[in-house]
Amino acid sequence: MMAWAFRLLDEIRHRARRKRWHADLATGRRGEDLAHRYLEKTGMVVVARNYKTPSGTAEVDLIAWDRHDLVFVEVKSRQTDEYGAPERAVDEPKRRKIVYAALDYIRRAGFDHPSVRFDVVSIVFGRGEHVEHIRDAFGP
Repeated sequence: MMAWAFRLLDEIRHRARRKRWHADLATGRRGEDLAHRYLEKTGMVVVARNYKTPSGTAEVDLIAWDRHDLVFVEVKSRQTDEYGAPERAVDEPKRRKIVYAALDYIRRAGFDHPSVRFDVVSIVFGRGEHVEHIRDAFGP
């Protein structure tokens, strides 16, 4: 019911970002906004966005609870899939950085061995928006 209002606000925010930021950065943030809403619709509770390690060497786009699982989510978005699916950009070096950031988050939050999962949300804007949620995309 309120989905149209959220979409309108997202579009306004995206246009403002495009005026201030590089187009790729604005598109990435738009993808994160869309992924955040998508995950919440599926019942997940997003607890952090853009978590960075203190050194700034690693980052996780979204951190959410899915029942008893702590889920670290990498969001990849593209205007088109002409050069392949967005999730293909989550290569081994990127995975290592996500795992490093996840371990740092768990340590700092003081969790004792939570059940952890690593997901990827792939978004292609093009005509409309195509969102794909890949659960358990990779392991630690």
